Amino acid sequence: MCQMLGYTWAMNADRMPVLVGVGQATEREPGAASSPLDLNETALLRAAEDAGLGRGALAGLDTLVVVKCFREPTRNSPQAIAQRIGAGNAAQYLMPDGGNGPQFLVNSYAEAIARGEAQFAAFCGAEAIATARRAIKATGKPPDWGEPADTDPALLVEPMDMGGEHDRAHGLWLASGFYAMCENARRHQQGKGIAEHQLDMGRLFARFTQVAAASPYAWYPVARSAEDIAWPSARNRFVAWPYTKYMNAMNQINQAAALLLTSVGQARRLGVAEDRWVYLHGCADTVEAPVGTRPSFAESPAMAAMLEEALGMSGLGQEELAHLDFYSCFPSAVQLARDYLGMAADDPRPLTVTGGLPFHGGAGNNYVMNSIAALCDKLRGDRGSYGMVTANGGYFSKHSAGIYSTRPTEGEWRRPPPAECQRRLDAAPQLPFTEKPQGKARVETWTVFYGRDGQPTSASIVGRLGALDDPS
Repeated sequence: MCQMLGYTWAMNADRMPVLVGVGQATEREPGAASSPLDLNETALLRAAEDAGLGRGALAGLDTLVVVKCFREPTRNSPQAIAQRIGAGNAAQYLMPDGGNGPQFLVNSYAEAIARGEAQFAAFCGAEAIATARRAIKATGKPPDWGEPADTDPALLVEPMDMGGEHDRAHGLWLASGFYAMCENARRHQQGKGIAEHQLDMGRLFARFTQVAAASPYAWYPVARSAEDIAWPSARNRFVAWPYTKYMNAMNQINQAAALLLTSVGQARRLGVAEDRWVYLHGCADTVEAPVGTRPSFAESPAMAAMLEEALGMSGLGQEELAHLDFYSCFPSAVQLARDYLGMAADDPRPLTVTGGLPFHGGAGNNYVMNSIAALCDKLRGDRGSYGMVTANGGYFSKHSAGIYSTRPTEGEWRRPPPAECQRRLDAAPQLPFTEKPQGKARVETWTVFYGRDGQPTSASIVGRLGALDDPS
């Protein structure tokens, strides 16, 4: 669906896409034993309740897409969940790895609904890694969450190989290492000293902890100071320099979220009250070049293009976005989105509605499902305002964004063709890559990895061939 040419639009008001139900689940209790399937079911039922619908309404779904777990709990999660909620007649898909997945689903199926190709879709995703870790510690074996299935799941899109053999051999496949190297490249680009930059990152994420502290779904609802986050301590070791543990996404959680997306006409037929409706005003999906061929570790052209496309579709300026949730796996992801959007570092708007991946926690590939759900709740309480969610998969590899409001979209729902933007990105020059460099080079960026004892274990260095004054 993401490669369609030409504009797509709602042929009439009945086909206008609209989110009508959101559900979240976080299970922090020490004795928690829910599986990802249990948590997905809970989130879906809460989404139906949020829309004012009974469980039976889910039997009318024409589409169910489950965001892939890091380790799938059973052979066919979509089939198992469909059977649980009575949606066996729905087309069932698994969304492959990538943190952009939840927003990509909203973008793609909003387009399908506008074209009349879908009518009532549900998306969900969950992880129960905290429970699995407890089980392994207690019994030496992972929990058995398998449920009967007669087929393997159908993939909604083909998986993308986000890291090559060279990346895996030299530490670039570790997300903490890759984003730390982006951070170091940005610090050098901006000419900042180490202490200044550490506190900048600490101040950035201290604001995230304040949001998490007020959230009923956050895994760590604790406010922390900039200094606590910035500097290593007994509870906050370095992971990959300059990132401390409190700057890393937390996926060892038990969390789920679900969304119900339909058309205005179907929402009326289902009897969903209009005060539950949230409209998608702008959206975009982009893909970055492979890591080894990118022009700079300090930039993400695909992220910049994504933000420009989403704002252009919405017709809004960034100053009109009252609520934001920037994908926050590591500080560099937040800083890039903020800077590309043209926001000042001291802009008073919170940059998260959840508390972010390190503090709210992230259900693997599904964190953005939580951020969309939280944003819908925020917009319903601030009617007519606008909010944006950004999403990122892999190593700045795949990007998605959505701009939402309870304010109805005007006229026809039109989306610029994603393929046109992607062609422009793909046409940009890419750097040659070699496994056997020879000649002069300069260091592009680097990081040092640390063990659980706080001691350095290894390092990764990225170099660029050419004279020191040669920008190529």
